[in-house]
Amino acid sequence: MKWPYELTITAQEAGTTLKDQLTKWYVPRRIRGNLRIRRAVLINGDYQHTSTVLKLGDKLTFNFIDEDFVTANSNYAIDNSVKVPVIFENQDLLVVNKPAGYKTHPNYTGEMNTIMNFVAAYLAPQHRQPYIIHRLDQATSGALIIAKTPVVVPILNQLIAKKIIKRTYLAWVSGAISQTAGSIDAAIGQDVNDPRKRQINGPKALPAITHWTKVHSVFQNTLVRLQLETGRTHQLRVHLASIGHPIIGDPLYNSTTQHGDEMMLHSAQVELHVPFSNEVINLTATLPAHFPVNLK
Repeated sequence: MKWPYELTITAQEAGTTLKDQLTKWYVPRRIRGNLRIRRAVLINGDYQHTSTVLKLGDKLTFNFIDEDFVTANSNYAIDNSVKVPVIFENQDLLVVNKPAGYKTHPNYTGEMNTIMNFVAAYLAPQHRQPYIIHRLDQATSGALIIAKTPVVVPILNQLIAKKIIKRTYLAWVSGAISQTAGSIDAAIGQDVNDPRKRQINGPKALPAITHWTKVHSVFQNTLVRLQLETGRTHQLRVHLASIGHPIIGDPLYNSTTQHGDEMMLHSAQVELHVPFSNEVINLTATLPAHFPVNLK
């Protein structure tokens, strides 16, 4: 299958060689090589060497094929039982405000009732399918980036991996924190007793760094702003629990959580760098009803 993609060179991009511009757009080296070998990048309808200097108004056409992508065709089943709020959308991607309580994606063939199923239903009238970029835990709410075409998936993956796309979380944690800010640098691995969990320095541990800033304390609870320097499974939950301040309502890492409690972790903001452009958009995901600004 072919995946044509077209764009027009702006004043900010003019004067740059095609090779350098592809790099600036974070098109992976492997895909850049494929495009060059197949002569699959056209400038104003003609193939030109990647050393060609781009001019204002040049029309670029990329002729991608399935083999350029890890997952060319997405096949999430349609489930229109939940309408997920859309924060931002363009031709290539959307950002939704994930409700707490739903998995990001199915774990087995035929599984329904996940965010990707709901977004598949939303995109069906556009004849588009969703492509996963990153995930949020089932109990976590907030901003979630989803691609609408495989073309931008490897670019978004790189932007997240290089921390160019920045994600900020809010969490209510148990205990009054006296410091105003800090970082947690502790490797996270598997939990030796519970396959659902992770633990500090567990088997197959990987480096993990979390930065936090205190917003305010109310009685014996504290609202913190969090940023990930790495993206390990359950990183925020494990790190905060490890310093004695587990997230309120966390069913795995907070022993005081009762059945039915909501986990107070929300992906609040995304600094989105839009693929194939110089546009940077700051997006805010509205807090859910169960997440108060002042916890009483």
